[in-house]
Amino acid sequence: MTSDVRNEVDGFMRGLTKRNPGEPEFHQAVREVVETLMPFVNEHREYKDAQILERMTEPDRIIIFRVTWEDDQGHIRANRAWRVQFNNSIGPYKGGLRFHPNVTQSVLKFLGFEQVFKNSLTGLPMGGGKGGSNFNPKGKSDREVMRFCQSMMVELHRHIGEDTDVPAGDIGVGAREISYLFGFYKRLENRFSGILTGKGLAFGGSLVRTEATGYGCVYFCENMLNHRGDSLKHKTCLVSGSGNVAIYTVEKATQLGGKVVTLSDSSGFIHDPDGIDAEKLAFIKDLKEVRRGRIAEYTTQFTNATFHEQQRPWSVPADIAFPCATQNELSLDDAKILLANNIQAVCEGANMPTELDGVHQLINTKVLFGPAKAANAGGVAVSGLEQSQNALRLSWSREEVDQRLRTIMHDIHEKCIEHGNGDGYINYMKGANIAGFVKVADAMLAYGVV
Repeated sequence: MTSDVRNEVDGFMRGLTKRNPGEPEFHQAVREVVETLMPFVNEHREYKDAQILERMTEPDRIIIFRVTWEDDQGHIRANRAWRVQFNNSIGPYKGGLRFHPNVTQSVLKFLGFEQVFKNSLTGLPMGGGKGGSNFNPKGKSDREVMRFCQSMMVELHRHIGEDTDVPAGDIGVGAREISYLFGFYKRLENRFSGILTGKGLAFGGSLVRTEATGYGCVYFCENMLNHRGDSLKHKTCLVSGSGNVAIYTVEKATQLGGKVVTLSDSSGFIHDPDGIDAEKLAFIKDLKEVRRGRIAEYTTQFTNATFHEQQRPWSVPADIAFPCATQNELSLDDAKILLANNIQAVCEGANMPTELDGVHQLINTKVLFGPAKAANAGGVAVSGLEQSQNALRLSWSREEVDQRLRTIMHDIHEKCIEHGNGDGYINYMKGANIAGFVKVADAMLAYGVV
């Protein structure tokens, strides 16, 4: 980056920070995009003259509301909820709902901003949005979660619709929460419509939706490796997290011949040098998806594995890293450790899991780096396919949905190559940012000043 471009980026960020004080996650997400887009925008005056970057970093609207509910002891509880409708230039707002005590407006704005680019890359007609609440579903009974979801939908239903805004699940919002939300929407509106994705198969859900983000991340990584004549076969892989994305990243990486040796949760990580095979993964699915236990329990069942309390898995020597837990889980120091261990590729399964300094370190050393807005797009891609199936009143087979997912991830990879190729190294972050930007920006130009 030249000094002139850096000064322009710094000036842009000063203005954005002034308009959005106290939102560090949002600032980080925007800076990462603007650093790669500023030279491109300067070369295409139509975007600069129309202030497209400035307009794209301002959400269309943010809805903030109170959610009041009653716990099992009869106590009245109150939480805050948001829906950030960021940009609908190429289709209805689309993005997940997150339930976690650390949810803030800054987090949701960063996620919604990323979603605009991610959804654009899929090639499907979806705008970007995000929502959620600082409600913590952990430790809550099913009935408490139900009461919270129903209370939340009392306000949320006014702002969503199949042609307006179609939420999905995210951290803390799985099949149980989506079911409660959808059931109450149906009761409030007296109509059956595909206004949420991630639904159960019995009432409009799509096959492969549960697996889609993890599978898509692995497909993208395999595409990166294939492009240079390699594959996942016989590669040792690190996966962080142990939720939906991590579990199905492990499953697909193993199916493609890789050996995954780590998983983690907020308490620490497990290292199994023998690899997490299908039998071991079945144990983890039961542990995390049914019993909601801690990852340390894995070592009581498989005694060759070790548990490393309050640590992350990036110090374990491996070929491929899949950060699949949460934002900013991979720091600059972690990136340096991965590089010292000769990591070949880092492919992001979570949203913005690598700190910006860590991203720069990996890209500057020409490691294959699959950014979240590309590598993590499988989930929203299959959500879009679920919308299509709902609109057509039909269901596709597992094989058909999986093949469509493979095709979408391959096409995203090709777009990244088109815009990120230079000096023999594919800068996938640059490619994803430019490819995602162009489609939305061209639509915004076509609409005039709106």
